[in-house]
Amino acid sequence: MPHNQAPLSVTLPKDLTASIAVFLVALPLCLGIALASNAPLFAGLISGIVGGIVVGILSGSHKSVSGPAAGLTAIVAAQIALLGSFEAFLAAVAMAGVIQILMGTFRLGFIASFFPMSVIKGLLAAIGLILILKQIPHVFGHDADVEGEMSFEQPDHENTFTELVATLSDILPGAALIGIASVLFLLAWDKVKALKKLPVPSALIVVVLGVGINLLLRKMGHAWEVKASHLVQVPAAGDFKAFLGFLQFPGVEHFSNPLVFKAAITVALVATLETLLNLEAVDKIDPDQRQSPPNRELVAQGTGNLIAGLIGGLPMTSVIVRSSVNINSGGRTKLSAILHGVLLIVCVVTVPHWLNEIPLSALAAILITTGSKLASPKLFKEMWTEGAPQFLPFFITISAIVFTDLLTGVLIGLGSSILFILHSNLRRPLRRVMEKHAMGDVLRIELANQVSFLNRAALEKVFYSVPRGGRVLIDARSTDFIDPDIRDLLSDLRDKTAPARGIEISFIGMKDHNFFDDYVQFIDYTSREVQSGLNPQSVLEILQAGNQRFLAGERIQRDFGRQITATATGQFPMAAVLGCIDSRAPAETVFDLGLGDIFSARVAGNIATTELLGSLEYACAVVGAKLVVVLGHTSCGAVNAAVDLLAAAKKASEATPCANLDGLVIEIQRAINPATLKKADAWAPGEKAAYTNEISRLNVIKTIKTIRQRSATLDKLVLEGKIAIVGALYDVTSGEVSFFQTSESSVAKLSVPMVAVA
Repeated sequence: MPHNQAPLSVTLPKDLTASIAVFLVALPLCLGIALASNAPLFAGLISGIVGGIVVGILSGSHKSVSGPAAGLTAIVAAQIALLGSFEAFLAAVAMAGVIQILMGTFRLGFIASFFPMSVIKGLLAAIGLILILKQIPHVFGHDADVEGEMSFEQPDHENTFTELVATLSDILPGAALIGIASVLFLLAWDKVKALKKLPVPSALIVVVLGVGINLLLRKMGHAWEVKASHLVQVPAAGDFKAFLGFLQFPGVEHFSNPLVFKAAITVALVATLETLLNLEAVDKIDPDQRQSPPNRELVAQGTGNLIAGLIGGLPMTSVIVRSSVNINSGGRTKLSAILHGVLLIVCVVTVPHWLNEIPLSALAAILITTGSKLASPKLFKEMWTEGAPQFLPFFITISAIVFTDLLTGVLIGLGSSILFILHSNLRRPLRRVMEKHAMGDVLRIELANQVSFLNRAALEKVFYSVPRGGRVLIDARSTDFIDPDIRDLLSDLRDKTAPARGIEISFIGMKDHNFFDDYVQFIDYTSREVQSGLNPQSVLEILQAGNQRFLAGERIQRDFGRQITATATGQFPMAAVLGCIDSRAPAETVFDLGLGDIFSARVAGNIATTELLGSLEYACAVVGAKLVVVLGHTSCGAVNAAVDLLAAAKKASEATPCANLDGLVIEIQRAINPATLKKADAWAPGEKAAYTNEISRLNVIKTIKTIRQRSATLDKLVLEGKIAIVGALYDVTSGEVSFFQTSESSVAKLSVPMVAVA
């Protein structure tokens, strides 16, 4: 026994009570579906019995219940008429079962994974609404339409809504009394906890009450007595031998009839579609959220249809109505489905006259309450909040099923969902990242894991939106499959479209698909030519864009191998960054840069020592960097230590084992106003952290001023407008870099905030 499955002593009572409820609902549905299909009534019962016992045993689903399907009634009636006899149709059912077994064996049940959830939920809600609309007439005794008939256009030439109108002039008082009382009782049952805890299923109590009320009316000779035409009508067999006489068998000669084979394919395909949809829907409403194996279900359904076809039954599928009753009645395992089949055969053989005392209005009440749970307002609200792409296919599926039939409605729902998927693919099938490189912008189009012909229109639309002179990078490094249609498109873009439109197109990741070699036309590193075309403002914008990519998790996918080769012969960085040695603030990472893009000078507290000033002079005056960034950061250990040591009037060499820290700490302390210091125990919660972060900012401002004062070389470059110096503070908690400038930053003002220098 699986570790997560309750013992039989716990599940058996619940499965038994659920099986009784399912049996009571299945009985009239089996008969009604057979009648609506123009088939012998007993054929519906055979399918219910086989669906319960045989399919129940073979199925891997714990909650699904199988039987004759309302969605197949139109097809069954049409095929019986086309083939000319019910015996010929039975051969088609048996052959359909073999086809389903083969489909399950060859694992074709995988298509169930592609049913959109909006359609599955729409199916559930539609079945719920249809149950309510179709059963209201039966509750009031208007039984002109057979039980189990679920199409909008009815055999009696009425439709779902005109039947409701017709009910107003054909109310049977006795049936209405039983039906309304049953509905009220079932609603109360769901509200009262004490009733729900009773071991007897509410459906059985409703049926017993309905039978009891009618027997009382009959004994009183009351005019409200419900007559036989408004009761269940099971074909009665005197004994088991008579029961066997109801069985029908297909003639051997029918199996060679091409029309029979064609009918078998039709039945197999439709029954498979309904089964897989219903199975997904049942799993959706299963409180235990277990996943049923679709291939095993096809084998089980195929076996059931093979047997049903050989002994006189209708084609069967997994059925939402019976499965919902099973779940609502507390069924725990597939034993409830099996027991319902056993109850069908036992009761039909032994006590058909008892079954024929059950009022249809009582059973209709059970189905109405089942429908109200399937089409709950909560489901509609949930789908509405998910937006138009989910709600519209959901609503279209419901409307189509209600106003046509189950099969047509589902196909319309699937079609509408596919249209929304195609529209979504057209709008957002590809990840687009505008990368700001040193030499200019590059639109990187990141292909998905699987790229099919559905993505063709979207890829074309994105490419044609690129202006002349633009740069595009097609990135297939995360792609496992590229459809031949897409390969042809990419070849055309490379060889024809891009050259004609003046667009520079590059590819990476293509060689993994044996397509064509990767090649990158643009320069993705800072070369001499790129560096000479930059100015301080453009470099600043590149660093700002890089930090935004870092924050958004959209870092440029760089080919470092190519950059190593390209930068091996020389370096032409666009900026020099004077940062702290803190391990949390690596400049290349937080600015999303590649090899050779910047000089990175790091020292605790980002101070401007003589050695570092020499490095910055070399970076700008000799190598040609356009921007100097003094990068401080929050929660800086060096700044915290400088604050604490100044407040305690101690040197670093006295308080720590570091003999060479004194000069560094003293340099940072130049940014501190001693009058603002407090003793260690005088800071309010959070106050010291805010204070030291502000000192980090002031320390950056002081360093910028020091650079201008102590380096005539850098000061001259600033005055000439060849370089700029900016300050920046990196937030270690968010990853964001805040840039600012001072009066010492540059002659031309940059597009970053100006701060006052005390």
